[in-house]
Amino acid sequence: MCGRFSLTTQEDQIEKLFNVEVDRSMYVPRYNGAPSQNLAVITSDDPGRLSFLRWGLVPPWAPDPAMGAKMINARAETIQEKPAFRAAFRKRRCLVPADGFFEWMKAGKARQPYRFLMKDGLPFAFAGIWEEWKDGDGRPLRTFSIITTTANELMAPIHHRMPVILAPQDYSIYLQSEPMRASGLLRPFPSEPMHSYPVSSLVNSPQHNSAEVFLPAAQEPGTLF
Repeated sequence: MCGRFSLTTQEDQIEKLFNVEVDRSMYVPRYNGAPSQNLAVITSDDPGRLSFLRWGLVPPWAPDPAMGAKMINARAETIQEKPAFRAAFRKRRCLVPADGFFEWMKAGKARQPYRFLMKDGLPFAFAGIWEEWKDGDGRPLRTFSIITTTANELMAPIHHRMPVILAPQDYSIYLQSEPMRASGLLRPFPSEPMHSYPVSSLVNSPQHNSAEVFLPAAQEPGTLF
């Protein structure tokens, strides 16, 4: 799964790497982006601009937005079958820019967080889907979910799932192609370009939104690494 990620890259680099316009008044670096927050995405209906949607997909037919809390991820294997996701995958895909993400390794009652990123330090993009829900007065709420797949060799010792990471040459293909072609991109990203390391438990709380959550965990007796 994917329950936390970061995007702290400077605006001009985001514009260059993703070929989008970034509204400086809206962009806030996220060291510990969490569900229910408004986070940066690039939507299929406006691919030239960085948009900000709430993390946790709310289908148009949902009775209220609370459903989004359970919809932060969508499994690649069933995304074209599940009622909550299939329409969005057909018509409303998005890229979710990131420069790292977090996952927790379980060992008994303990949970050690790890940060995953690219060895070159550059941002990348998750494959996502988005939707628009409206309340009783017609006010829209735009939300998104990150697609997950089976873990690669780097990820597997920590967790059996990982977010779908797209290669840069596949960004426009994923956003604009037919569903069958887009579904072919929903596969584990190669391990070789990636790197991971354990971090402290600061990341456990979304209130900690600073570079401190990136610091390696202290290697003390009894830790899990």
